[in-house]
Amino acid sequence: MTFRGFGGPTVTFQLGGLTFLTDPTFDDAGDYPIGDRVLTKTAPAVAGPEAAGHVDVVLLSHDQHPDNLDRGGRAFAATVPLVLTTPLGAERLGGNARGLQPWESTTVGDVRVTAVPAQHGPDGTEHLVGPVTGFVVETGGETVYVSGDNASLDVVREIAARFPHIDVAVLFAGAARTPLVGDHNLTISAADMVEAARLLGARTVVPAHIDSWAHFTESIDDVRAAFAAAGLQDRLREPDPAR
Repeated sequence: MTFRGFGGPTVTFQLGGLTFLTDPTFDDAGDYPIGDRVLTKTAPAVAGPEAAGHVDVVLLSHDQHPDNLDRGGRAFAATVPLVLTTPLGAERLGGNARGLQPWESTTVGDVRVTAVPAQHGPDGTEHLVGPVTGFVVETGGETVYVSGDNASLDVVREIAARFPHIDVAVLFAGAARTPLVGDHNLTISAADMVEAARLLGARTVVPAHIDSWAHFTESIDDVRAAFAAAGLQDRLREPDPAR
């Protein structure tokens, strides 16, 4: 399985003859308003949407934050056959977007996609951050978990209990923090990535959403160090840069 990274949370992979793309973000560096706050993007996308080629399905964890769906990503998502996301996100996006409730599944070709929970911050903050979803994608004996923006290992435990044979885990990390939730993480840390890999039993972990934004407190170097310290560096597989 080939994983290509565009920077931020945007990764492509193929499964069951289909190409999937996570959280499309293609804009340049700069400041991006979100309510009365601003998120700062520190680096442009590695490549534009044309480098993705034909995409069959966008797996969109949520639409309400510019570091997960920016202007270029919105324009691109409107051109693909199907966008799977939260019910509220699908309502806002319209068109080709379909919302899935947690644990709801749909079939695309020979691939089964199940929406799974994601908690974008500490307990009790969904009213601040909005709903987020992850995905489990299955076909032909291969199972891929895409975490979306998740900060809870309890959520990972719940997913592992329902899907005991995760082959690949695409984990959004970076230990993101903003004043919205104080000193709590909005996404998992490198240490939590290691624990998530153990909980899921994933033989391969693909790191995503660990670069290009000022509100991330950890980088790929922290992830590499955490997996090396745990003796699990052989499970870590960084996506190939898109070009």
